[in-house]
Amino acid sequence: MNNVNKTLYIPLYGKAYVSHKGIILEDKKAEEIWEKEGFKLKGKSKSKWLAYYMGMRSKVFDNWLIEQMNKDKDAIIIHIGCGMDSRINRVGTNNHDWYDVDFPSVIDERKKYYKETDKYHMIKSDVRENDLAKKLPKNKNAIIVMEGVSMYFRLTELKKLLKELETHFNKINILMDCYTEFAAKASKYKNPINDVGVTSVYGIDNPKVLEENTNIIYIKEYEMTPDSLVNELKGMEKIIFKNVFGGGFSKKMYRLYEFCN
Repeated sequence: MNNVNKTLYIPLYGKAYVSHKGIILEDKKAEEIWEKEGFKLKGKSKSKWLAYYMGMRSKVFDNWLIEQMNKDKDAIIIHIGCGMDSRINRVGTNNHDWYDVDFPSVIDERKKYYKETDKYHMIKSDVRENDLAKKLPKNKNAIIVMEGVSMYFRLTELKKLLKELETHFNKINILMDCYTEFAAKASKYKNPINDVGVTSVYGIDNPKVLEENTNIIYIKEYEMTPDSLVNELKGMEKIIFKNVFGGGFSKKMYRLYEFCN
């Protein structure tokens, strides 16, 4: 598994950590996989503050996805860069066809813990290679989750993927988190992903840049550390997280955007 693929263990650890503590996110599958597959993390990767952040981010994605699934009963669900994430367990298909997508080596690893069904599918794809749409149903609406993925795409690659998806489907709704340009530059020196060997990432300051030469429309920004989740922390941990890692600091580094066509 290459260095980019190894980054999947950082959010896995975060979700396992908060689930074990009984806060933010219930994810027994993350606990199970981390216990069996997790390796020794170092530096910022093992920070409890990062774990809280990862748990909150995933919960916001889950809530958005549930809302979208309730609005569109016939759409298919596509989770790009699924890693070892158990969103399929946390959210459930609600009778939607669900496609988890990642590199072949990641899907091979994933298949140790997840089984395909008539509604749940796993697809091997390097989505930068313009082959994802060929593996998905056509003439459908699609609800697409891209969590912790966009920062590994150059802007041209990301636009190419979005163009491919919006051309293939009748309608798409996408929730995607992005590094800011400041965070991408700083990541060369200070980022938990450095601890698994990754130094090249990319950021977006203006989400409307993704509208250029596509039919994609920027809808709105979401808060990745909402007070409702921060308040699940206790005592000084809540105070420190809210004042140091949440709010303004979070937005300086990460943004969460919804798009449609």
